[in-house]
Amino acid sequence: MRLAAAIRSAVRDGRVPRGAALPPSRQLADDLAVSRWTVTHAYGQLVTEGYLSAQTGSATRVSWAPDPDDDIALRLANHATPASAPSARFDMYTCRPDLRAFPRRKWVQAITAAAATA
Repeated sequence: MRLAAAIRSAVRDGRVPRGAALPPSRQLADDLAVSRWTVTHAYGQLVTEGYLSAQTGSATRVSWAPDPDDDIALRLANHATPASAPSARFDMYTCRPDLRAFPRRKWVQAITAAAATA
């Protein structure tokens, strides 16, 4: 997740321009002293998110660039938080639980009962 976040940040900041080839997964894994699986997993996540494009036998390349006419892309490039972006129909952010089904009333009852007996 940290490697994917670092590459995503470099792409958003413009440090890695659109069309630039990323290092092969084996080379990057050796350079960072991590497993190749870590690199391929990070590359795969970024391909899924639309930041990178990959084809077998070819370099993994940056495919994302902010569109100057797109206000959302500009906010992402300026590190806007997800809460400031307009609400979308689907939340595609990773590593965040869906709290809509959380049993809040039962949780409050449990906390209240625990506090009363403490």
